[in-house]
Amino acid sequence: MKRALISVSDKTGVVDLARALVRHNVEIVSTGGTAKLLQQEGIPVTGISDVTGFPEIMDGRVKTLHPNIHGGLLAVRDNEEHMNAINELGIRPIDLVVVNLYPFKETILKPGVTHEEAIENIDIGGPSMLRAAAKNYRDVVVLVDAGDYGTVIESLDAGQPVSEETRLAFAAKVFRHTAAYDALVAQYMTRQTGEEFPVTMTLTYEKAQDLRYGENPHQKAAFYREPAAGADSISGAKQLHGKELSYNNINDANAAISILKEFKEPAVVAVKHTNPCGVGIADTIFGAWQKAYEADPVSIFGGIIALNRPVDAQTAQGMSELFLEIILAPKFEAEAFEILSKKKNLRLLEIAVGESDDETKGAASVLGTPRTTLKVEGGLLIQDLDLKTISAGDLEVVTDRRPTEDELKQLLFAWKVVKHVKSNAIVLATGNRTIGIGAGQMNRVGAAKIAIEQAGDLAKGAVLASDAFFPMGDTVEAAAQAGIAAIIQPGGSIKDEESIQAANRQGIAMVFTGVRHFKH
Repeated sequence: MKRALISVSDKTGVVDLARALVRHNVEIVSTGGTAKLLQQEGIPVTGISDVTGFPEIMDGRVKTLHPNIHGGLLAVRDNEEHMNAINELGIRPIDLVVVNLYPFKETILKPGVTHEEAIENIDIGGPSMLRAAAKNYRDVVVLVDAGDYGTVIESLDAGQPVSEETRLAFAAKVFRHTAAYDALVAQYMTRQTGEEFPVTMTLTYEKAQDLRYGENPHQKAAFYREPAAGADSISGAKQLHGKELSYNNINDANAAISILKEFKEPAVVAVKHTNPCGVGIADTIFGAWQKAYEADPVSIFGGIIALNRPVDAQTAQGMSELFLEIILAPKFEAEAFEILSKKKNLRLLEIAVGESDDETKGAASVLGTPRTTLKVEGGLLIQDLDLKTISAGDLEVVTDRRPTEDELKQLLFAWKVVKHVKSNAIVLATGNRTIGIGAGQMNRVGAAKIAIEQAGDLAKGAVLASDAFFPMGDTVEAAAQAGIAAIIQPGGSIKDEESIQAANRQGIAMVFTGVRHFKH
């Protein structure tokens, strides 16, 4: 290794690397701020203009895009034609490239960033040098990650070349890095055009952690997060205590957070296998906890709990009496944390749900409409997140009897919950809590029967919510037998009249939302 080119935005560790290179008589070529830093540290540097014979122009937009640079990077050392060409032109080989890119992600996530700022932070020369060096990895060592500097320093100190296997690993990292960088730029630019579903879709994610296994022990797994993930998502949550999160933990926690976001008042959500098993709202977070627990004290065992208010000591004491996997909240008060952290495996996570400061929630909108993806064999389904909400004014009363004020309140509460239950879905509610949930059944009356059986005598006078319309009147008949007082459903079936007449016969109030919430 005789010659290195160093040009970095993130200067972590670069001085130590440069000193090691000088110690081993490697010439350093550098640009702009990197060259200035190294010179300040007493490290000899050859300026990029001395290599290209051309000044940096256009505020540094053009400095490394030159044959004297790219010829030195791309020349294959054991290709006689290549070497003759660069020798004739006076181009010297470059053996090491150390480059990281303009901070595009950090720029677009800054509050109030302008489009012009974003554009100026799209790196051109950096990716070009990285890709050239990575393509020629057998002859050029390329570093894009400061965590890899130590490997090169160790090789230099040992008097050994960096192995081809390691060079290939570095090159692969470079192509992943530049692909992710370009994908982020593409997402941002596409957002500016307003194009919703472009002809090609390239997404990028960053690894948050390796997981011990996936849904089952025989499945390998890892967790990746979006670059713009907000603090109100499981990707942006901060773990304060407990075991490492598992694949199923993350999936369940995500479901709990999605339900929790439906509520502004103090709310507690309990989730098992991505379905809610208990949801409660109240004037206080302890009251909401009691309602969520009472909704299904059996299924909550081993569940995930999400709260949209800080956890106080009283609530913590109640939760500590159960076996729970995860508790998510915007904050844990000191005494509450002391109580809950006595359980060494209980995972405690801070998440910005219920916070008033929108800046805590990231800048995902910079990259477009929030969407969900589903991998299918050979492809990907992409859709907008189901963020549709309704209010009392959106409802159509279709029965002779109108819901009472309290029934209306319970209907809207149940509707917020049923939206997040796997289809076919039925939710029963009373007193600001769920009392029966039927999830993921092949027919709607089957889901209703499960919810009604779970509710027992509490079904009398309660309300029922259905995620989709009733294809026939049997669900209404089952509700009537249980004593249900009011029903909320989308409507839109060719047999709506059959359900309406069944409700009228039984004195049940029924409202249509005009909105369906399938969740497969």
